[in-house]
Parts: sequence; structure tokens; C-alpha cells
Amino acid sequence: MKPEELAKLQAAFTNEPVEAGVQSTAPADEIVNEATKKPAPTVQDGKKSKSWIVILLIGILMLGGGVACVLLVLLTPEEILPDLTFPKIPSATAKNNVYSNLTGLEIANEADKTAPTYCVQTPNGLDGARPQAGLNQAGVVFEAIAESGITRLAAIYQAPTTAVIGPIRSLRIYYLEWDVPFDCTIVHAGGADDALAAVRVYKDLTENYAYMYRGTAGSRLWNNLFTTSTQLAQFSEDYGYTSSDVNGFIRMTPDESLKARVNSNVAEKLVITEPASANTSELAASVANIGIRFGGWASYNVDYRYDADTNSYNRYYESGEPHEIYECPEENLGEVNPENTCTLGQLSPVVVVAMVVEERKASDGYHEDITAIGSGDAYIFQNGGVVTGSWSKSSRDAQIRFYDASGAEVALAPGQTFVEAVPTYGSIEY
Repeated sequence: MKPEELAKLQAAFTNEPVEAGVQSTAPADEIVNEATKKPAPTVQDGKKSKSWIVILLIGILMLGGGVACVLLVLLTPEEILPDLTFPKIPSATAKNNVYSNLTGLEIANEADKTAPTYCVQTPNGLDGARPQAGLNQAGVVFEAIAESGITRLAAIYQAPTTAVIGPIRSLRIYYLEWDVPFDCTIVHAGGADDALAAVRVYKDLTENYAYMYRGTAGSRLWNNLFTTSTQLAQFSEDYGYTSSDVNGFIRMTPDESLKARVNSNVAEKLVITEPASANTSELAASVANIGIRFGGWASYNVDYRYDADTNSYNRYYESGEPHEIYECPEENLGEVNPENTCTLGQLSPVVVVAMVVEERKASDGYHEDITAIGSGDAYIFQNGGVVTGSWSKSSRDAQIRFYDASGAEVALAPGQTFVEAVPTYGSIEY
């Protein structure tokens, strides 16, 4: 700093004019700031003056740096350097999303994760069972042969709102073993002897007209036992089953599923933390059609056709007839026959899992005996592709786990999931 600049800086502190290079001859205690009447620092005390100057300069620099930091925080890169183009950086703000343990879909709050669940044994025969009602709200559906090649469904609901659920038919032990991990009320109308003996220690709702009713449509024959979401909720309240600890399948989040879907159909994998909002309906499916053959009557074989627009699998019977079900909004509550006021819609799950199971006749020579606890081959269809691997279930209380060919566990996409138990004498076509 030049002498004259130093003198001006000192003068600013003392309010006294000081000429550069001239020492004051007055005693230090006689040089007084007129405003404060306090002795002012003199040029003669060179070391002390320089110290004050250094402190002042450091303060100015720190103040300037602080202003710059504030500007950097408040201004975007484009505002600081408007002539340059900057990439968009994803927000670091964490989203406290809550996902269902049953479906993997986003739900409103943590309390919804423990809402009561219900496992409803639903027939699929040609004797008045079709079309079923309410299946569109089931988060997970198991399908297996009940007897004589006829399939039956175990549909798992959590906090349903549909006005009609059913029909309801009898229980088998292997359905019970699939149901138990979901901590659900087992909803059925009787069942095989071994299943009835085992279900007693669980939340059990067998045929009971306080919580079920018989429809009057003659075409239903004996497949006319239904329930409603209101009746199921009343049962849970009456028996104190106010919550469920759902041990569901391992799931991807919706964002992870979309990223996986894009990655499975492009050569260059995404490395971003959030998936692009591309038109994913244009992505080609590596597996567009699935055939589930149970090895019995063709009437119970099913086909799934992938719909890229909805990223789901429209379900058909082998005949080509769509598997339609009655969708019954809550305002139809009290209608005894879904045929009267409910709307037909097609079943379209997001995930289809085919697991190969050992199956044989039960000791009574009529019902089926399926190995539900154990392991076997598995085919996981989701996001337009397939993962071939295996399934494993270690106990009745344990949930089924799915693994790819390398032994890594496979997470399922969020949404309705159909699990097809295909006998070793059946087949999976794709």
C-alpha cells in the first residue's frame, strides 16, 4: 500500500488529516479524536497501526467472501454465468414416500401399511363362479388347481373398498400356507380336513352370514356366497383384528421399476438416480405373450398379453376370452348381485410369476396336494421381460422368495401380482 493511501486509511479512523511521510510532533496522548475524545493511534506507532490495517483488510475480505457465498447460494448457475448451459441437477430434498408391503405401491401414510388384510378363497369354475367380483382390488392373487383340473384363486386384499367380493369357496392347505405370511383373515366356506384343522390357530372367517351373504342370481348356482368390504371391516372390529403385519414380497419402488424397465430395453444403461420421463409405451417388450398351462382342462389355462401403454398383462383364457371381473364401487354397497349394477373390466396384473410345483392327488383321492413349502423353478414376468430362476419357501410363516439364475433375489415391480402354481406336468410358454 502506498504511503498516501495508508495515511488516508488512518485518517478515516481518527478523523484527523495526516500527511503521508510526516510524523506528528505532538505527544501521543494529545492527539485526540474530537468525536470520541479518546486518544487516536499515531503514525509514529508504526507496528500498532499496521496491525489495525491488517485486521481491517482481513475483515473486508471476509465480508466480501461472505457476500459472494450468499450470492452463490441464492443465484442459480445460469444467473451467475448466463452465457453457459448447465445440466439439470436432481433435487437433493428427500421424499418421505411410504409404500405398501402388499403391493409396493405408494400409499398415504404409515398407518395404511398395517391395515387389516383378507385372503379370500375365490372359485374359477365354469359352474357360476365367473365373472368374479372385486378381484381388481386384490394386491396379490395365487392360482392353483383345487380339484379335477379346476383352478381356484386365493386373493389378498388390504383395506378394500369394493362393494362386492367373491364368490367364496372352500380352503386347501396349500392356499393357507401361501396366505399365512400376509397376516390376513382367511375368508372361506369350509374346506379340506387338513386345512380346516390348521386354520383354527389363525384369523379364521368361514361361512358366516353375519359377515357374508347369498346372492339371488340363479345362474350362480352354489357359487353365490359373497362378502363386502364393510362386512370384512366389521369382522375385524368385532374380533379385535385391527391391524396386519404384512410380510410381502420384495418390491422395487415405482422409480426403480421404471428405470429397470428402460434398462431392459436399451443398450446403454441409465446411470441417473431418477428415471427419464420418456414415452415408455414405445419400448419393445422382449416377452409379449405368456401361456400358463396347468396340464388339465383347456378351460382353465390362461394367457397373458403385455400392454406397453399400461405396463401390465391383460389376462385371457386359452379360448381367447378375456378374464373379466365385476368392479363394484362402494356406492353399490347393498346390491346382492354384482351383475345388476357393477361394471365389467378385464384383469390386468402388473407382475405374473409362474412357479413350478410338485403336485399329486391328496390321500382322499379327490383334492390336490401341492408342495407349497420347498423350492422349484420360477419365471418372473414384469416390465415386458422375463427373469428365469427359482422360488423358495422355508416354512408356513415364511414368505416366498424369488431368485435369478445367479442366485440374486429378484425384487418385483409394484402393482397387482398373479402367482401361478404350475404342476411339473404342466408348462409355461413364452
